[in-house]
Amino acid sequence: MARIVLGVGGGIAAYKVCSLLRLFTEAGHDVTVVPTESALRFVGAPTWEALSGRPVHTDVWSDVPDVPHVRLGQEAELVVVAPATADLLAKAAHGLAGDLLTNVLLTARCPVVMAPAMHTEMWDHAATQANVSTLTERGVHVIPPASGRLTGVDTGPGRLPEAAELYAVCQRILAHATHDHAQGRAPLPLRGRHVVVSAGGTREPLDPVRFLGNRSSGKQGYALAAVAARRGATVTLVSANSSLPAPAGVAVLPVETAVELQEAVEKAALDADVVVMAAAVADFRPARYADAKIKKSHDPDDPERAPSIELVRNPDILAGLVQARAEATSPVIVGFAAETGDADGTVLDHGRAKLRRKGCDLLVVNEVGVDTTFGQDDNTVHILRQGSSHVVDAGPASKYDIAAAVWDAVQEIL
Repeated sequence: MARIVLGVGGGIAAYKVCSLLRLFTEAGHDVTVVPTESALRFVGAPTWEALSGRPVHTDVWSDVPDVPHVRLGQEAELVVVAPATADLLAKAAHGLAGDLLTNVLLTARCPVVMAPAMHTEMWDHAATQANVSTLTERGVHVIPPASGRLTGVDTGPGRLPEAAELYAVCQRILAHATHDHAQGRAPLPLRGRHVVVSAGGTREPLDPVRFLGNRSSGKQGYALAAVAARRGATVTLVSANSSLPAPAGVAVLPVETAVELQEAVEKAALDADVVVMAAAVADFRPARYADAKIKKSHDPDDPERAPSIELVRNPDILAGLVQARAEATSPVIVGFAAETGDADGTVLDHGRAKLRRKGCDLLVVNEVGVDTTFGQDDNTVHILRQGSSHVVDAGPASKYDIAAAVWDAVQEIL
């Protein structure tokens, strides 16, 4: 189990963090709570001490011989700050160290998670957003606040996510930090890199209520974005019709159609080091959009009549990215091939042909179907590299482990 420092900011949402602390301790984690002085005005030290089984301090003058303001950060395997108030975000972004918690944030070399909670106006303020951007660029995992009831009668973005959601994110980050350490990976191998990831499935509207779509949930693309952020990258996630929560520290651009996705990816790719096309992009779209709902026939002489839908090709976004890049190796381009075997060849046969045809640097090939890959939590893929006959097989494993394998292959090229 892990050594966790749980920082608590001075916001009304501090009461919800008691449940998060209980989840950590019941899972066997060793948790030291470090509140701010303001936090103790909402939840007192005896509560934190009773739930954690450890003494609670807020300043650097307690237990001086143990040098807690340095030791806690050095020994922690995860630092979590919830609620992260606007004041705490600003202090962390600017490296201020006026109490025990801000000192811990400066000395920690483990993953840091911050869960902001404040009124909507404070969250939307340009200063707060700039501080969040600064922290995410440094590799801090900032969990976007939820939207809902705030203090008093106010509602809107700024609500602290529920304890179970925060706990799940922290567990995932801990698991991958442990895995990366076991594999001997550098803690932030993608620091200073801008990566663009597409995720989800495009929808091509037929009329105001119907569309042509696919079964993609976006889980693999979101996992790729999350793992890249944990490895220090600045991540832009172009998300097509996914209901998944935004990964910590990732900028999300929502789109619907293949053309919208193409425009967003091409614009984001202008200064990118890596582009990963994990979205399931529709190959075709209706040639014409009906402004009103298409009605079924009520003609008694022809009750089976149905409209014919003419389709046209969507742009080949992956091939276009390869053709548009100014240099042969910049940015690194990764494609995904959702394939099914048929009479003409296996999944891998089709994957190799697609790699040659598209010209991307890496192609991640996986077999798909109604109960395979789409919407599932596990996956098995084959990673092919341009100009090499070697195949990296990954899985069956979680989509986060698959994402780690993909980024390992990208880092070899970088």
